[in-house]
Amino acid sequence: MASLYVGDLHADVTEDLLFRKFSAAGPVLSIRICRDQVTRRSLGYAYVNFLQLTDAQKALDTMNFDIIKGKSIRLMWSQRDAYLRRSGIGNVMSDDQGSKGYAFVHFQNQSAADRAIEEMNGKLLKSCKVFVGRFKNRKDREAELRSKASEFTNIYIKNFGGDMDDERLKDVFSKYGKTLSVKVMTDSRGKSKGFGFVSFDSHEAAKKAVEEMNGRDINGQLIFVGRAQKKVERQAELKQMFEQLKRERIRGYQGVKLYVKNLDDTIDDEKLRNQFSSFGSIIRVKVMQQEGQSKGFGFICFSSLEDATKAMIEMNGRFLGSKPISIALAQSY
Repeated sequence: MASLYVGDLHADVTEDLLFRKFSAAGPVLSIRICRDQVTRRSLGYAYVNFLQLTDAQKALDTMNFDIIKGKSIRLMWSQRDAYLRRSGIGNVMSDDQGSKGYAFVHFQNQSAADRAIEEMNGKLLKSCKVFVGRFKNRKDREAELRSKASEFTNIYIKNFGGDMDDERLKDVFSKYGKTLSVKVMTDSRGKSKGFGFVSFDSHEAAKKAVEEMNGRDINGQLIFVGRAQKKVERQAELKQMFEQLKRERIRGYQGVKLYVKNLDDTIDDEKLRNQFSSFGSIIRVKVMQQEGQSKGFGFICFSSLEDATKAMIEMNGRFLGSKPISIALAQSY
């Protein structure tokens, strides 16, 4: 246990720089900065192995949170047991007033972690009430988000213009079930920003409202109605999208292909290209047809990952003609 984990490293920190830093505490056997296998860029953490345990303890006591290249480093004992690292045993997740509002604590055993949760959850730290709970890995968090998404009760409505208020919006959606809250977002003058939220007391009511009201006309405006997402859910979906796009590019695709569905009958190849051309270079556009009539879906191939990503983020849910379109990665065409 003469090995330390060094986290929150600046991308430009080198092994030589860390060697000179930690040699001040005692003889260093080796230093390894963990890097991406493809790009060889730093992943932001490293391991420092000392000859003597006392020297590692000295570095931990005197150098934790020191500044290297403008960033505060984070030190802790290296966890050599791969099972413990991966299982989450002894891990506690806490939410506090910090750079990102959350942190992680790894105890040596589960009983200590359970005691920390019991005694610290809900306590005030610097006048902030913190949440402390068991650590969840990314796979578990994503599964939890997917489960919540299938049981939503809150919906998001946009494109209804500036004449809407809470009462009118409630009148429109209360026929689908009991509403717990209705809110039209307004500017500093109290005028509608054109979007709002409705919270139902049941998933069935929210689902029915989405199915029946999405794309409907309200006072000459074709509205969009969908499941309301929290910021963490949107970030998780975007992250998953980026990772999928990256995998497609690595497998050798020449360009990135998008699948666009729910197209209005008036949208042809040229119109679809015009709508997406502002996002970057397009290799190919094709609206699928049968006997001269649109089948309601098509494909767009961008020349770069970045352009395709921008198009997905900006255009998904937008109205083309009379319908809100839906965009996903295309497997082949």
